[in-house]
Amino acid sequence: MRETFRAIREWKWLLVGACALVLGTLGAHAQDPNASQTPAPQTPAPQTQRAPTPAPSPTPTPVNWSEDPMLKRFVFRGIGPASMGGRVDDIAAVEGNPYIYYVGLATGGVYKTTNNGTTFTPIFDTYSTASIGDIAIAPSNPDIVWVGTGEANNRQSASFGDGIYKSTDAGKTFTKMGLDNSQTIARIVIDPKDPNVVYVAVLGHLFGPNKERGIYKTTDGGKTWNQAKFIDEDTGFTDLVMDRSDSKTLYAASYQRRRTSWGFNGGGLGSGIWKTIDAGKTWTKLQGKAFWVASGSTSASLIRMSSMRRLKLAPATAPAAKNR
Repeated sequence: MRETFRAIREWKWLLVGACALVLGTLGAHAQDPNASQTPAPQTPAPQTQRAPTPAPSPTPTPVNWSEDPMLKRFVFRGIGPASMGGRVDDIAAVEGNPYIYYVGLATGGVYKTTNNGTTFTPIFDTYSTASIGDIAIAPSNPDIVWVGTGEANNRQSASFGDGIYKSTDAGKTFTKMGLDNSQTIARIVIDPKDPNVVYVAVLGHLFGPNKERGIYKTTDGGKTWNQAKFIDEDTGFTDLVMDRSDSKTLYAASYQRRRTSWGFNGGGLGSGIWKTIDAGKTWTKLQGKAFWVASGSTSASLIRMSSMRRLKLAPATAPAAKNR
């Protein structure tokens, strides 16, 4: 019996030792599960070639950016079609190439197209006014472009100009050529043979009298100006045309006007039609409600008047004699 208990104790300690060995092996395997495995060789994954990041485009200098330290932080940006150009005052096309023309807006500056209106480029944004009254292109040199500032409209919201500008590089750059206090320029006429000879119809101030109004003429490309016709400080000129067969003969429409905060008075004794046959040296006031003025054997100027108010002149082909 005693021998039996001794055998049992020996077997017990043998089982305990065997269990301890098994538990130790399992613990070591849990700490390093890959210890008994031979790692497979790894092939490095191919690296994807990334396209180089393009360098950011330089930010263009804002138009009319203020040099004042406080205002320089404020930069205006266009917000789309909601910012309208305003009324169209004039369109001038290059003779012989209708794909190139200029558009003058009453409050939106000057735009140019070279592809018959498919796209337009603003060319007057960097100058001191955006109010345009008239545009003229020299018939003998399309690179010479004149811009008269100040819309010739009678609105309460009419905007003012600050003189007349000239470009000799087809609108790339402009130079102010005077008539600073005119405020409103209605028409520019250029001699078809001599681009240095230019006539300007200045309508003048809308809300008050001023002396810088009437018909102005330059013979040196705008370096100096001569007031060829002046009526009074309340009357300016709203239109001007040149005889197609004789550049010394011109017709001009004068217009007396005054707007106040409570109303508008358009027309008066100063309004009328004027003619010169000596290139602006002398002028004669014409009479009549509607008539034809002969200007050569194949052309004439139709003069239309409306109660001596705002007058317009339109060159036209002379009608047959029996219809005159």
